[in-house]
Amino acid sequence: MDRADREILAVVQGEGRITLTELADRVRLSVSPCHRRLRALERAGTIKGYRAVVDPAALGLTFEALVFVTMRQEDRDTLLGFEQAAARIPNVVQAQRLFGDPDYLLRIVTRDLAAYQQLEDDELATLPGVQRLNSTLVMKQIVNDRPLPTG
Repeated sequence: MDRADREILAVVQGEGRITLTELADRVRLSVSPCHRRLRALERAGTIKGYRAVVDPAALGLTFEALVFVTMRQEDRDTLLGFEQAAARIPNVVQAQRLFGDPDYLLRIVTRDLAAYQQLEDDELATLPGVQRLNSTLVMKQIVNDRPLPTG
């Protein structure tokens, strides 16, 4: 990956709807080479896709919690079962498996505290292999969906 590829990535991370002509101008390439590079980055999986970043408050999702999950057992089937079940819960907007204790970190969005409490009681606590859930409430987003550094 060279300078031009990195510049393309820097631009499209912040402006996914930029036209190809504008992108080529910004990275100082003609349209055809810029288009070839962009397609190559997409085919290689470097660019995984394009999406709209939606304000959660516009959907009434004003409550956010970080949930640390400690598993009762860590055999392969239990972990896979937990991961598949957690991935099916729409309110889980991010899930990460961690080294050490706790085993997982889930980022959850809901309408309010009552909706979160119901989600934890009815769905999160019943996920396969869960021993303990420890929730921390998010007070304020400082950095969120930041583009990756390309330099």
